[in-house]
Amino acid sequence: MDELKKMDSIEKTLHYKTGAINIGDNIATIAVPKGFTFLESSGAKYVLEDLWGNQKGQSPLGLLFPEGSTASNPADYVFVVEYEPMGYVKDDDADKINYDDLLKELRESQAKANIDRKSAGLLTMDMLGWAAKPYYDKERKLLYWAKEYKVEGDEAHTLNYDIRILGRKGVLILQAVSSMAALDSVNKNVNTVLSMVSFTEGNKYSDYNSKTDAVAAWTIGGLVAGKVLAKVGFFAVILKFLKFIILGVVAIGGGIWRFITGRRKKEEEFVYQPQPAPTDNPSEPQ
Repeated sequence: MDELKKMDSIEKTLHYKTGAINIGDNIATIAVPKGFTFLESSGAKYVLEDLWGNQKGQSPLGLLFPEGSTASNPADYVFVVEYEPMGYVKDDDADKINYDDLLKELRESQAKANIDRKSAGLLTMDMLGWAAKPYYDKERKLLYWAKEYKVEGDEAHTLNYDIRILGRKGVLILQAVSSMAALDSVNKNVNTVLSMVSFTEGNKYSDYNSKTDAVAAWTIGGLVAGKVLAKVGFFAVILKFLKFIILGVVAIGGGIWRFITGRRKKEEEFVYQPQPAPTDNPSEPQ
């Protein structure tokens, strides 16, 4: 009961919203429909840093929760929404990227990173493969991919689902925090999530002015490789997020326990099965 009271106390300090919301100092808007709620920047920062124990210095635009999910009682997944003012990302290389080669590079990089993680006393993370192979929609200036990780000591695998929406002066970032067990749920709702977010007038990709606007140092391949946007803190979000839920399992009940301990039918290395591009024709993010 003490845990339930603590969670209730936490929730009373948070203000979840729906409807049209300006985010990122009017860089973009998010139209949150029925079935979702949005926690704006200050509340999201509190949740990420103080409630879920992520490192200080986070700068989220907000957290997007599916219906029935809250900061103290998260369900299948939560989207962290951020903005990276990295400049105008050219997409000339989008059709030339060999994602199989990139996957090999990412796995090698992760193996090297694990040496540093061990030295720092952190759990190692092995990248098993694509949970959704990178896909770039050139018309909508939209990039998404997903990776599957095995975290040391965890039987349940971790899902790292990334979406990038390209704009005039930077990139909107949507990252799903979840376990692999939630992949179907994320895929089912990704078009709905994408239809919510759009750049405001003057900040769209099509508003780029070559005479005044800076060009980003990285292209589409660099975004997937994570050379610019990779954050030590994001993995901490996932790990702390899962541990926080585990602390509340006894108080909350079996539903979340099934979420945490949901296991794949096979434990061998994940083999990517091609995922179709979104076909629900949501409103175009710009």
